Formats: sequence, C-alpha cells, structure tokens
Amino acid sequence: MSVERFVAQLCGTSTARPLPLWEGNTTGHCFTQLVLSVVPHTLLAVLSACHLGTPRNPNYNLPCNPGWYLRIATSFLLSIFPLFDLLPVALPPGAGPGPKGLEVLAGCVAAMAWLSHSLALWTLAHSPHGLTRGPLTLALAAFLPAPALVLTLLWHCQKGTLLPPFLPGPLARLCLLILQLAAILAYGLGWAAPRGPQEPWTQEPFLSSEDQEPEVSEDGESWLSRFSYAWLAPLLARGAQGELRQPQDTCHLPRRLHPAYLARAFQAHWQEGARLWRALYGAFGRHYLALGLLKLVGTMVGFSGPLLLSLLVGFLEEGQEPLSHGLLYALGLASGAVLGAVLQNQYGYEVRKVTLQARGAVLNILYCKTLQLGPSRPPAGEALNLLGTDSERLLNFASSFHEAWGLPLQLAITLCLLYNQVGLAFVGGLVLALLLVPVNKVIATRIMASNQEMLQHKDARVKLVTELLSGIRVIKFFGWEKALGARVEAYRARELGRLRVIKYLDAACVYLWAALPVVIAIIIFITYVLMGHQLTATKVFTALALVRMLIFPLNNFPWVINGLLEAKVSLVRIQRFLDLPNHNPQAYYSSDPPTEPSTVLELHEALFSWDPAGTSQETFISHLEVKKGMLVGIVGKVGCGKTSLLAAIAGELHRLHGQVAVWGLSKGFGLATQEPWIQFATIRDNILFGKTLDTQLYREVLEACALNEDLSILPAGDQTEVGEKGVTLSGGQRARIALARAVYQEKALYLLDDPLAAVDADVANHLLHKCILGVLSHTTRLLCTHRTEFLERADLVLLMEAGHLVRAGPPSEILPLVQAVPKALTENGQEPDSAKALSVQDPEKTKEGLKVEQNESGRLLQEESKKEGAVALHVYCTYWRAVGQGLALAILFSLLLMQATSNAADWWLSHWISQLKAARNSSEEMLASTSPGSPRLFSAQLLLFSPGSLYTPVFPLPKAAPNGSSDVRFYLTVYATIAGVNSLCTLLRAVLFAAGTLQAAATLHHRLLLRVLMAPVTFFDSTPTGRILNRFSSDVACADDSLPFLLNILLANAAGLLGLLAVLGFGLPWLLLLLPPLGIMYYRVQYCYRASARELRRLGSLTLSPLYTHLADTLAGLPVLRAAGATYRFEEKNQQLLELNQRCQFSSCATTQWLDIRLQLMGAAVVSAIAGIALVQHQQGLANPGHQLADPGKCGVPGCGVGVPARAAKCPGWGDLPCATWREVGHCRPNGLWSQLAIIPQEPFLFSGTVRENLDPQGLYEDRALWQALEQCHLSEVIISMGGLHGELGEGGRSLSLGQRQLLCLARALLTDAKVLCIDEATASVDQKTDQLLQQTICKRFANKTVLTIAHRLNTILNSDRVLVLQAGRVMEMDSPSALCNQPHSLFQQLLQSSQQGGPSSLGGP
Repeated sequence: MSVERFVAQLCGTSTARPLPLWEGNTTGHCFTQLVLSVVPHTLLAVLSACHLGTPRNPNYNLPCNPGWYLRIATSFLLSIFPLFDLLPVALPPGAGPGPKGLEVLAGCVAAMAWLSHSLALWTLAHSPHGLTRGPLTLALAAFLPAPALVLTLLWHCQKGTLLPPFLPGPLARLCLLILQLAAILAYGLGWAAPRGPQEPWTQEPFLSSEDQEPEVSEDGESWLSRFSYAWLAPLLARGAQGELRQPQDTCHLPRRLHPAYLARAFQAHWQEGARLWRALYGAFGRHYLALGLLKLVGTMVGFSGPLLLSLLVGFLEEGQEPLSHGLLYALGLASGAVLGAVLQNQYGYEVRKVTLQARGAVLNILYCKTLQLGPSRPPAGEALNLLGTDSERLLNFASSFHEAWGLPLQLAITLCLLYNQVGLAFVGGLVLALLLVPVNKVIATRIMASNQEMLQHKDARVKLVTELLSGIRVIKFFGWEKALGARVEAYRARELGRLRVIKYLDAACVYLWAALPVVIAIIIFITYVLMGHQLTATKVFTALALVRMLIFPLNNFPWVINGLLEAKVSLVRIQRFLDLPNHNPQAYYSSDPPTEPSTVLELHEALFSWDPAGTSQETFISHLEVKKGMLVGIVGKVGCGKTSLLAAIAGELHRLHGQVAVWGLSKGFGLATQEPWIQFATIRDNILFGKTLDTQLYREVLEACALNEDLSILPAGDQTEVGEKGVTLSGGQRARIALARAVYQEKALYLLDDPLAAVDADVANHLLHKCILGVLSHTTRLLCTHRTEFLERADLVLLMEAGHLVRAGPPSEILPLVQAVPKALTENGQEPDSAKALSVQDPEKTKEGLKVEQNESGRLLQEESKKEGAVALHVYCTYWRAVGQGLALAILFSLLLMQATSNAADWWLSHWISQLKAARNSSEEMLASTSPGSPRLFSAQLLLFSPGSLYTPVFPLPKAAPNGSSDVRFYLTVYATIAGVNSLCTLLRAVLFAAGTLQAAATLHHRLLLRVLMAPVTFFDSTPTGRILNRFSSDVACADDSLPFLLNILLANAAGLLGLLAVLGFGLPWLLLLLPPLGIMYYRVQYCYRASARELRRLGSLTLSPLYTHLADTLAGLPVLRAAGATYRFEEKNQQLLELNQRCQFSSCATTQWLDIRLQLMGAAVVSAIAGIALVQHQQGLANPGHQLADPGKCGVPGCGVGVPARAAKCPGWGDLPCATWREVGHCRPNGLWSQLAIIPQEPFLFSGTVRENLDPQGLYEDRALWQALEQCHLSEVIISMGGLHGELGEGGRSLSLGQRQLLCLARALLTDAKVLCIDEATASVDQKTDQLLQQTICKRFANKTVLTIAHRLNTILNSDRVLVLQAGRVMEMDSPSALCNQPHSLFQQLLQSSQQGGPSSLGGP
C-alpha cells in the first residue's frame, strides 16, 4: 500500500489529494490532526521522557511552588480528556469531524503525551528544579498542541454545533474541547506563577559525605537523559543563577573518569621503561577504537543529506513523482539531520571522555614520576610545561586519529557521489586537490619543526620566569626589573618568531584548502558544460552540497595533521621525562646491613657524583663507619663537599661504585637541608608534616627548636600561614621550623645540613643543648656546620676537602685544623681603625615575626579569585587594543568582504539556474517568472493572511539564449570572477587574522610581564608561584593558540549567520517568520550555556594553578619527602587536586555537548522547515528551485563555545631592616639613588645563564673588573674550572654550593660603586677562614662607605664602629663594641660570651 493510499484511507479523502491543507474556509481537519496535533504531542512526549530521569534530591523537603501543582493537575486532566473524547466518536452514529481511525490515533497520542508530561513534571518538582519554573523548552512544547485545538474549535463554530438541533455527540466533544483549552490556559497560569524563595543548592560541606552532595552525575541516568543531557539541568540552573562559584559546585565525575580508577587502569599496563602510548592504548585504546564505528556510521548518515537533497530537488523540478515520495524525501532529510546530529554529538562526547581519561592518567603518571626522580631532574619550568602544554597537546591525538582516516573516507565518498552527479567532470577538481597534497606535506613538516623550536624557547622562558619569581626581592633591591625583563622578552621574541612561522603557515594552509572547493566547483561546472551537458537545478544544488562537504575534510585535514604532529612532539618530550632514571633505594643501598650490629651507617670505597657521567665534582669516601647514637660533625672549607656527603647518604646522588649500608633504611631519615624547604601552609602543618598531633611531643619539639616565643607573637600562633617557601619568615625561623619538622618525625638517623648557620650564638647554643644533644640524644646525628665551636662535644668529626674525606677523628684532633681565632678586642678596649660601618646584630631569640601583615586568623594565602557573570566589556576592549584598532578593523572588513562575495557567488549561480529552467519551459514563462508582476509565492488561503510585501523578486537581468556558447561563457566568467574575488578576500582575511593574533599575543605577554615585575613584594608573599606560572604557561598558551582558534570560529560563524539571513531574506522572505521563535529558543539555550560555560572555564583555570603549585613544591622538597616517607600522602593530595580539575573539565565538556546537540537539532528543524515549505509550494504549483530552495547545507544555527598583607609598618626583626630601608627608597625609585645602594641577601639569588650574566645582568662592567671581584671573593679558581665567565651556572646556580653562591652574590655587590652596603648573613654558609678573608676585603673595599652587617658570627662585626642590638623588633642597645662589652649587663656582652664559650647564655630561650 502506497503512502498516499494509506493517508487517504486514514483521512477519508481521495488519493489525488490525500492530505488537503485547506477545506472550505479553514485548514483541513486531517492536516490539523496529523500535522498540528500528532506531531506536537509526539514531540511533547519525547521531551517529557527525557526529563523522567532527572536526579531527585532526597533531602529536598521544602514546599513546592503552587504553580507546579497546578501544572501537574492540568497535565493529568489533559491526559484524561482525549480518552473521554473518544466515547462520542466510538458510539454510533459518530460525532465527527473526522474518521474514527484518525480520531482514535490523535486521541491516544495526546493521552500518552500528557501522561508522560505529568510524570515528568512530578519528577522535576521533586528535584532542585522545584525552586524554578523548570526547563523552558518543556513548557513551550506544552503549548504546541494549542493551535490544533483552536482550529478544531473554529470548525465546530463553522459547522454550527451550538445551534439547534443539538446533537449530544458533537456537543460533548465541543465541551471537552473547551475544557482542554481551559486546562492549557491554567497550565500557562501555573507556569507564570511567581517562584518561591531561593534556597542555596549545597547545604552540606564538600567531601563530608558522598551521599549528602547534590547529585549531578551522568551515572545511573536513562539513555534519553544521556542523549539529551537532561542530567545537566541542575548544573545549568546553578550557572544561570550565578551559583557556580567553587569546583565543588560542578557535577560528579563518572566512575570511569575518577582519578583513582584511572590510576588503577593505567598502572595495570604500565611498567618502568614502557612506552607511554602502549600503556595508554592498553588502558583506554579498545574503547577508543570502538568509537571509530560510531564515527563511521555518523559519516555515512551525513551523506544522506546530499542524496536526499538531490531526490527532493528532482521531485520539485520534474513534478512527475507522487506526493508521498516528496514527503518521504523531506522526512528522510529531516530524520537524517537529526540522526546525524545525535551520532556526531555522542561521538564527540565519548571521544572527549576518553581524552579526559588519558589526561587523568598522563597527569597522574607525570606526578608519580616526579616523586621517583633520581638526581637527574629537569628544571621546574620544563616540568610545568610538561604538565600544562605537552599533556594537552598529546591528548590532541584522541580527536585527530579518527579524523585522520575519517576525512579521507569522507573525501572519497564525496568524490564518488560527485562522479554519479557530473560524471568525469569531477576529475579536473580531483587533480587540483591531489596537486595540493605535497604542498600540504611541506607546510606540515615546517609547522612541526617550528613547533619543536617554539616549545624549547617556551621551556627556557618559563624556567627563567620561575627563577625570577624565586628571587624577586633581590631583583627589586637592585632595580633589575627592566634588565631581567628584557631577558624574558628575548626568549619570548624567539618563541613568537617560531609562532609567527606556524601562524602564517597555518593561514596559507587554511586558505589553500578553503579556497579549493570554490575552485573545484568552477572547474567541475565548466568541464560539465564543455562536455556538452546542460546544468539543471538538481545537478547544481547536489554538486554544490557535495563540494561544500569537501570543505570539512579538506579544510580540517591540515589541522588534523598538525594535531598529530604536535602530539608526536609532546609524546617524545613526555617519554624523555618518563625515561629519566628513578630513585632506586634497593639498587643504591647495599642489601646487607652494616657488618657490625652497633653500626648505623657504613660507606666503603664509595664514589658519588651529581651526574651519572661523573663530570661534576665527585665525592669519594674510602671508609666510614658511624655507630648508633653518635654525633658526627662534618667540617671543611666552602664547596668541599659537605652537603654532597649528606646527599649521598640520603640517596640523592649517583653512586658510581662502592657500597652504602644503612641500618633501618625503611624507616627513613630525619633531614634538615641547608636551604630549608617550607610549604605554603600553617606552621603547625609544616611541623607535623602529615603525622597525627601528639601534644606532648609537639610541645617538646617547639621548646627544643626555640619556637615558643616566635609563636607567641604571631597573629594566630602555630596556625599562622607562612608564604611560599617560607618567604614571610626570617632565615632563622625557616631553619628552625625545618629542624622541628625533622625532629617530630622521630627517626633513628638524622642528617642536619648546617641548621645553625642562620641563628645567633645564643639560639645556636639552645638548639645544640636542647635539640641536638637533648631531644635527639638517643639518635644518630650527622651535623654539617662551619661553626666549629659547637662541635666540641661531638663523638667524631669528619674533615672534607675537594670532595674527599681526608681525615676523621675526635674534635680535639680535627677542629684545630679548621678553626679560625676570632679577632679579640685590644687591651685598652678600643677596636682597631677600620671601615666606618654600622653593624646590626640579630639575637635570634628575638621575635622576628612575619614580614607580611596577616589577619587575626593568621591566614596569608589569598584564594585565587575569579570574575563572575558575563565577561566584562573592558576585557574585549583590551584584546581589541592588543590587536590594534587599525588591524582589527581591517580583519572585520575582510571578513565581511569574504562573506559578501560568497553570497554573491551563490546568488549568481541561483540566477543562472533559474534562467536555464525558464528557457527550457518557454520564453513566456521566463518573462512571467522574472517580471515585477509575477504571482506571489503563496495564497491567502495558505497563510490565512495576505503576504503583502514579504517577497521581493530577483531583479531582471538581460538574458540571451542559455544554450549559446557565448551565454555559457558569460555566466561562467562572472561566476569565476566572483569566486576569484572571494578567494582573494579569504587570503587577505587569513593573513590579517594571523598578524592580528600574533600582535595580541606579544602585547598581552608584555603587559603581563610588566605588571608582574612591577608588582609590590607583598603580592608575591601572598600569591603562590604556581598561580603566577599558570598565567605565564597555560594562559599565555591559550592567548597564543586556543583563543585565536576559537575567535576564528566565532567570526566565521557570525559572518556566516549574517550571510544566511541575507540569503533567506532574499530568496524565502517569509521563512524569516521562523526566526523569532528560533531566536527566542537560541537565546535561552545560549544564555543557559554561556552562564555555566563561562564559570566552568574559569573554574578549570582556577583548579589548574594548585596542580602547578603542588608539582613545583614537590620538586623543591623531594629529598625531604622521601626522607620522611611522605610521598604517598603527596600523591593522594595530587589526586584530590586532579579530581577537582577533572570535574571542571568534564562539566565544561558536557555543557559544550549539551549546546551542540541543541544547536544541531535547531539546524535540523530549519532544514525540515525549508523542505516542508518547498513541498507546500510544490503542491500549490509555486516551486522554483532556482530561487526559492535555499541550500540546506548552509541552513543551521551557528554556535560557538567561546570559551575566555600589606607589609607591616613596623618590622619586628633585624631581617626586616633592609626590607624597610629598600621599601622606603622604593617609593621614589630614582635611578641615581638606586645606584648608591647595594645588598647582599641572606638567600643567594642566581638564575640560569653564564657567570657574567649573573654578575652583571645589565652589562655595565668589563671582564677585568669581573675577574677582580671574583679574586677578592676567592672564587676565581672555581670559575676557571667551570669555563670562565661564560660558564653556565645552571638553574638557580646549582653548579655551585650554597657557600659559593653566597660568595658570587658578594662579588656582585663588590662591583657596584654603592655608598651604602647591606650584608644580610651573606657569609653564613662560608667557613670561618674564608669569612675572615672576606671581612678584610670588605673593610678595604668599602673603607669610605657605610656598611650594615647582619651577622650571627660576632667576630665579623667586632671591627665595626657601632653595634645595634635588636630584641622583639626594638632597639635595645647601640654603641661601640668596646663600650657594650664594658657594660656589666649588656646583651651584646652576653652574646659574645655565649659564642666564645660555646655554652648557653643567661638569656635563655630564643
């Protein structure tokens, strides 16, 4: 049975007109029931079913809005009324107005639709949607059946149902019809009812209980909810209400995306030395390959559009087929568009989930590898780039691989279909496409090479920025912001140079492939005509649709290749990092314990080095045994290898040969490094370091490490937060907190690397007697120190020289070899004549206090803020100015020209086809179809009103006989000319856009760097380095690459939308009537999406910074983590941070797909509307494919997802004195004044580069002056061994020991001609002999200058003119050294006695 016969039988009509649109003065009843009633009710049922799986909130007990109850009640009544309406129809003699079959079908569909709708409303009312009106689309769908009811009511009025004689059947149906309309009106009142009071979404704290969190998750949802993303409704509602403020407000991760699951799945296929891609394939590859089938089916469905379009245009053009065929073609076109949209959307969603799986696994393995790194470690900047940039580029493979085979397949099928349409005429276009393949390969190769170089320059830039941030105080002290900023800009310039090559090559590639379809179309049409064929609307529109389908594979293939190449580059870089040697205690230490049971540590013929090749200074220990409970002192000149020996024992060096045996190795070490590692946390958290609080032990540790008085003056005691790396603490406080952390771990073996260097003699005595000889008396201790007076009670002293253990023995035998006698006062109490200097001595027992003002809670870390709501206008203006106003206007102008010429080409082709059709019919029809008085497109009967001026015909053009060669040449010439102009505009737009985005990238980075370098020091005290590095790494990469990519799509879609509106307004003006409802729907959809997507992108960036900070923190404190056995805890913390970031990424991905499916369905609705209008025109005899059938390939709704403590006024400690001095100077910052000041900081600041660059960053001095300064600091021999002034120091100057770094900073100060020199513990890590020589150099070099010396070694300041003694931030004493020594109760005298006697002073605690 044909479709016409079935419809005619159902409607009781003839097969000639099975579905009459108009009967009498109103629409046909069959059309009303089937099209205006059954279809809307079906849509309502489907939308309602999608919301049946909305997650319910079990704890949601607030009273529901009364409007919900009214809507539920009316929906339930509306499900009953159609069933009652069937009774008059079923009972004889029938109540019309249509056949029983038609009425039963319409009534049953309506009853099922309203029943499902009432259930959906009940579900939504008991979900968080109950606080709102619910989804707008669902409410709008409820009003779609209303027109059918109104038209039926008009039918009853025309038939006189209310006029006598009254018939019970029709009268009952009329009453039920009025009740249905009243119910729909009541439904509208219920929807419009005011909403109840708004309640917060999250009433329970995060992670308090998994069951108490508001459930917004994909797991457990129905397939309809998954396809429509209805489960995202609560999340989108939160975004619309501005309640997406924290990562915890996002949806839960599906089980297969949880970091713990991903870690287990990946580790099952990962082993050391394996290839990363193999492990990723084993864990996630099978599911990913299976998605290829979904991709294949979606691609095949996508080709149904051009084929059905060809059939539909042929049906409209020939008019020989029955109407049922046209209906099938239109329905097929609409169904194919919907099915293709769903398949493509689900494919993209599933691929993105696999990408997130791989991302979680890669980020987790990168962090795990960081915890396992051996001595050969990459710079922090390179590791951060691996975490941010390379991991993202590697994951581009997931979206590119299936496209790599899908695009050629799509291209092949398209060419095959083209052959079926135009025969061999397509060969010319194919040859042109093949000729561009080698060109594309050359471009892709250049892009890959430039990309590799760009990443290297980016590594260097981020590494330098990392170093500059670590030494920002010194940079500001010396006023080096401009000089070192220029170094960063130099790296950035090289990076931008490579990026410029990439962008212009991309522009050329995109232009070639974007212009190719137009050229192919011209060649095909010319060849087709020259071969003797005649163009028809069917051939042209089908060929154009197929050629436009070439745009996607040809235009995207270069991006796919580029993505694969970038993924390969990043894979190599990540694999190189994963292949670095691990820290392997089983191989490093001897498997056998020491030979003697009483021996804790034994080294025999052991040779160590910082690099596996042994090119750096080696540390050799012929034989060393350390008994249990011994205190072992390690002494020697600066750079002799003391720190290397402790690092070798801790397993942080390469063991080249020999044996290292440690008793109780599994229990770890107590490690206090020379440069204290402090976390950005509270003081208590730093000391506990993950262990449970033992109050008694905690108090003992605080007392032993002289921290009680410090804590008593802090804002929140031990709950006070300290800055990153302890920047808000003094050097002595950092050293004591690090020591307290080691003591609290309760280990059997302690490695203490000069913890007494940063404290004064009194506090050093306290630490020695209360801590090292007190709390730790039962442990084995190895103590490195230059303060040999504190080693007299050691059991064994080791003397190191040039990396070798030269002697070992009791203190009485070894100490005289290294001790330097302090210069005592003269007999008459007068100090010898020396440089006029003001020395400031710090009693470490004083309360140094924090350098950054904190609140009463002691919280220092400022939570990373984010903007809320719409992106502010000034953000767009900033980017506009960064591009440049002239360049930005040129880009927009070229974009409009490109779209205008594209529309002109389409219009000219449409005009040509119209003339062909008109000429083929008759010359009279041609004149009638193009004259101003031609018939209108539709009659008043069709639209119930007169269209008036809604249609404007194409203006007439002079025409010749279309079959003549001159006429063909004329049309082809004009078409080719317009296409050529469009090609030039495309090229111009691509080049201008690349230039504009490059200019914006350079400008934004320059402004960012300038703002950071000019920020006050307090900003760096309260801002983690990882947060700043996130701006310079990921966010800069976004401005360089992601933002231009999305902006390009936005501009192209915006221009395409304008062009589409112009085409619709010109060819089918009354189709514009669909725009208002579509516009409303689009506005609501994009409003919900933008409000949520904007916040999710911000949260994604917000949660990425802690990952950066955590990785950088881990790299800095890796030895301490291993020694304390805290690696597992840090790995768990990383998984928690990763989970929050993954939640934001997944939520952002899901909302993007939510938008995508809705936009594609709206586009499918437009295609269906156009096909339906074409059928209506065909049935009315008004169809003209040349003018009125817009290209469905261009119809859609373009969517784009864009996306974009103040310092205390009174410094309480001596360490703040230079800070205060330089801060006051910094208010005016005159260059002349800065040149008169110099400071040698307590913590040496060196950066990656040569010795010369570190000594003289501004390039002001000659080599002779540099060598002279190095000789005065006794560093010339060391620098010569490194290769002279052009020798590389490595990141942070790691090629030198800490003492040598301090000496290099001293040499830097000696170069200046400063009038005032401040020396802040600059020789704390230098042996006493070298210290004496340096003091003589300073006295001689700055004989006529003012010198402020902050020192714990009192012998270094005995030659000063004045001594100023601080306690608790107050000046207690100030006089000459001799005068203070002669005062009986002088604090200075007590300190001097403590340092000379090596015993505790009467001052007591710190």
